[in-house]
Amino acid sequence: MQSLAGLPAFLVYFCTALVAVILYLFVYTRITPHDEFKLIRDNIPGAAISLGLSLLGFTLPVISAMTHAANVIDCLIWSAIALIVQIIAYFIVRIPVPDLSKRIAAGELAPAIWLGLSSLAAGALNAASMIY
Repeated sequence: MQSLAGLPAFLVYFCTALVAVILYLFVYTRITPHDEFKLIRDNIPGAAISLGLSLLGFTLPVISAMTHAANVIDCLIWSAIALIVQIIAYFIVRIPVPDLSKRIAAGELAPAIWLGLSSLAAGALNAASMIY
């Protein structure tokens, strides 16, 4: 039974992270001009690649926030910062490829991989920077 003593804290942080992920997906898919979920339903691999790697890029700093946070509110604040960083990364990645969303929607993989891996890199740097 002692092993389950941490279950309430686990549930609080897990549910907090789950809410952060859902909020991230909601905001991120509203920011991008292409409809990721429709494209994924239409079997466009690039949409799944770019969104999936972007989600990983978001969850890395959320994991760091969960590890280092003083409390759940602190975790939510740093998760919000992670969301902002991912949005900024999306707009920066569009600079060298201005028609990025259109090309992803057209099924091109190179722009999707560029966006996804750039989002992952931004998330990794974000997570490593959370050394408070």
